[in-house]
Amino acid sequence: MLYISHDDIENFHHIYRINLINSCSGYKSANLIGTKSNDGIENVAVFSSVTHIGSNPPLLGFFLRPTTVLRNTYENIKSTGCYTINHIHEDILSDAHHTSAKYDANISEFDQTDLRSEYKNGFEAPFVKNAPLQLAMSYVEEYPIKANNTILVIGKINGIYLNQEVLDDDGFINLSKAKIATINGLDGYAIPKLKTRFGYQRPKPI
Repeated sequence: MLYISHDDIENFHHIYRINLINSCSGYKSANLIGTKSNDGIENVAVFSSVTHIGSNPPLLGFFLRPTTVLRNTYENIKSTGCYTINHIHEDILSDAHHTSAKYDANISEFDQTDLRSEYKNGFEAPFVKNAPLQLAMSYVEEYPIKANNTILVIGKINGIYLNQEVLDDDGFINLSKAKIATINGLDGYAIPKLKTRFGYQRPKPI
């Protein structure tokens, strides 16, 4: 088995290092976060860091890179307090990935791709049309990560929209039925297939 030391990592070309470290954590969630500025400009951007925080209350978090440069998603969330999380599926991989391009705040990624926005039940932030799983989110709090100047943003789930066929009787959302993607590293996309589920585990009797 190949061994890569910390010194090796430090000495790699920065692109190689970025690819290596972004891949070694395993498959990550693949989501589009939708926001709208106070000026009415829609924004949508790909994120691979959305993670479960808790179920009661229902909370999700995601990580933002250092805000030493303008982060449109972050600025919009802080100014409006709301955003959407939309799962990336097989049919929109290319357009979803293109939203990682750094457009000016006055340019909407919806206008630069074939992605389309939609609004539901008076919620102010845009959803990604035809995403099989869409979450209406409200900002709760944030935590600075001092080690690398990133930010953990935590939001509350206000509502869930999903295609009926992906919801099992026990509340489990079967993402594979909707061909929802996952991200490997920064730019690798896979469509996972559910293999099996296991019930709640208890210690074996001695």
